[in-house]
Amino acid sequence: MVDIYIIDLLIIGLLLLVVTLGSGWIARLPLSFALIYLVVGIVLGPYGFGLIQLRRDGIFNAEVLERITEFVVIISVFSCGLKIVRPIGWKSWNLTTRLIALLMPISIFGLAVVGKLLLGMNWGEAILLGAILAPTDPVLASEVQLTDTHDQDELRFGLTSEGGLNDALAFPFVYFGLYALKDSNWNNWLKSWISIDLFWAIAAGIMMGFVVAKAVVWIDKKVQKRRRPDELMEDFIAISTILLTYSLTEIVNGYGFLAVFVAGLVVQRSYKNSEKTLAQLEFIERLEKLLEVGTILLLGSILLFQPILNYATQSLLVIVLLFLIIRPLGVWLSTIGQSSSSKHRFLHPGSRWLIGWFGIRGVGSLYYLAYAFGKGLEGEVAEKISWITYTTIVVSVIVHGVSATPLMNMYERRIARSQAVHESSTIDEFE
Repeated sequence: MVDIYIIDLLIIGLLLLVVTLGSGWIARLPLSFALIYLVVGIVLGPYGFGLIQLRRDGIFNAEVLERITEFVVIISVFSCGLKIVRPIGWKSWNLTTRLIALLMPISIFGLAVVGKLLLGMNWGEAILLGAILAPTDPVLASEVQLTDTHDQDELRFGLTSEGGLNDALAFPFVYFGLYALKDSNWNNWLKSWISIDLFWAIAAGIMMGFVVAKAVVWIDKKVQKRRRPDELMEDFIAISTILLTYSLTEIVNGYGFLAVFVAGLVVQRSYKNSEKTLAQLEFIERLEKLLEVGTILLLGSILLFQPILNYATQSLLVIVLLFLIIRPLGVWLSTIGQSSSSKHRFLHPGSRWLIGWFGIRGVGSLYYLAYAFGKGLEGEVAEKISWITYTTIVVSVIVHGVSATPLMNMYERRIARSQAVHESSTIDEFE
């Protein structure tokens, strides 16, 4: 009898071959690669061939999911940092600041209110749900993020920088929810949460991301002057930067996701030769795409019809309110008076609505859910939060994946028309 592992490899190999050779056609369709992976994952799961199993004897192996999604996220946030060449400054990063400092708390609090008032949760459970679902995903949002280091589009910049940062900065609220679950008397732990999980962990993440990345770049430059590393091995410097930054930051109780994003920004600005960072970015993006396949396959394989049906009403309530009210309204409020740094005028209303719509949920939410399992989330509340999270991600993969191509094509056409009008008026003024 053929080993199931060998069958898994066969199917994954066929899947990669099909999506790679057919990528030219798929990219033109209102269809995302993640949706294809999700369907294949379902087929490989318990309702299909049963070839991928994260459950043994009814027990879900959350640690495997946590470690896989953790690695995928740190690769992805580093990629986000590498793509951004915009100078660090208050004006140029004003949109990102608003999306992180205003939109994310609005999203978390909005979801917490839904959990408390409409889903029958206590505040600890509700805040944990909000923290898990509030971060947008940098892995599944590649179609709406910066395409390369030359892309300066304000919409894509906002979605890229938001995805790179909010997967890290949702962590304090995850801790808040977990503490509140264990001890409903907030006075017992609130001061510690503020000093350690809020201020210290964020500051340590920023500091370690800068220091470790600078150290790796310095060592790399010194070695390069004496003897250039093997060209095939050189791209692994990016992996070493990611792993060193993440691990050392976690050791000092900082937020590793934040540190890795900062490291990506530092690396992008530390080499005079732009080909160096472009090569790293290409390598990391390929690795990111491969890891996306595995993660979404796992998501598809853990879906079960009956639990989804049991929590369908609550999931639908969260999805509708999050996608159509909380996120869009939060973006609209957060970007009032926001100007486009490249054109020195207010951000176009269409761009604001697109930012509101593309709040894609995915691997980051899976990680936070698995992390919460490892920190004691269990029982009925664990079932409720997990199946609401799974369903929300699945719906996001479908609706955002289907809408990304046509909406971004419309957006690009509008930008092209706007540039044509601007160039025409400039020529007229010159004449």
